[in-house]
Amino acid sequence: MRRAAVAVAAGAMAVSLAACGSAEEAGGGKDSTASAAKGDDIKVGLLLPENQTARYEKFDRPLIEEKIKELTNGKATVDYNNAKQDANLQAQQVDTMITNKVDVLILDAVDAKAIKNSVQKAVDAGIKVVAYDRLAEGPISAYTSFDNVSVGKTQGEALLKALGDKAKDGQIVMMNGSVTDPNAAQFKEGAHAALDGKVKVGKEYDTKEWKPENANANMEAAISALGKDKIVGVYSANDGMAGGIITALKAAGIDVPVTGQDAELAAVQRIVAGEQYMSVYKPYAPEAEAAAEMAVALAQGKSLDSIAKDKVDSGSAKGVPSVLVPVTSLTKDNINDTVIKDGVYTAAEICTGKYKAACDKAGVK
Repeated sequence: MRRAAVAVAAGAMAVSLAACGSAEEAGGGKDSTASAAKGDDIKVGLLLPENQTARYEKFDRPLIEEKIKELTNGKATVDYNNAKQDANLQAQQVDTMITNKVDVLILDAVDAKAIKNSVQKAVDAGIKVVAYDRLAEGPISAYTSFDNVSVGKTQGEALLKALGDKAKDGQIVMMNGSVTDPNAAQFKEGAHAALDGKVKVGKEYDTKEWKPENANANMEAAISALGKDKIVGVYSANDGMAGGIITALKAAGIDVPVTGQDAELAAVQRIVAGEQYMSVYKPYAPEAEAAAEMAVALAQGKSLDSIAKDKVDSGSAKGVPSVLVPVTSLTKDNINDTVIKDGVYTAAEICTGKYKAACDKAGVK
């Protein structure tokens, strides 16, 4: 347990937990119809959803590739592509992976429902699919993510703590993520569970494609509709949108607590400077490593029993072997014990230029 960190146990699952169901039922166990088990010389497909959020290229991809290399004595190859927030492009990329005859596919869906047919095509071609970070529809064999409902609850509870007595009289704006992302619905569910009945939601938006510029436009509309003196805080589902929101707030002369998620470098700097109240730190290494471990095991015809201790249900699959990773509320008080301690950033990376004095004051080192 990190000192001074607020750890969130993966108790309230982001998706409904299945009380029963074997790995074989979800495609996670040994496949008797498969050809002879493969060794380390496997081909893994990796499809990530977008490059708007810094995490995918900076953390997820290299962590997954490194773990696959480690697990296969450097013999595996990884075919990689990024859909750049385009669901149609991602469907084409799945087709390419099928053509390239990958042995297993790690898939972070742009649109979890729209990708269902592509998942089915991959499975029909003998390729098992690991849903990564987002619970894709279709006959997936495994899934890893964070406890997404708890992410939203963590954000909501942090915002209430920051508001204090102001929660009784003021209004907040809720800036949720994209409706095409099932995680966004779970973040929203968790946030409402924390906030409802404790603070009034003046305006609420589902932000198209998670884009900061769309969050900025929504925030400007909320300020215009509610009045700048009525807004006491903003729930932002992630850090990228928080940046766009804070730009709009500054332009209107409003200084209120804003939440976030992903612990992006720019967000950590805003937290140090007092511009953003918190983010949700999601340790990408255990999520990425779990995806790599499950993918390699599936490609080699091995059971997932020793890797995936949870089971979840999607809208189209039951008892999917899963790994759900706990998260941490990141504030100015625990930067040293989270992103710096885990080697995500150094103090030198965070405390550049205009942030140095704030870092010194906060004890970031």
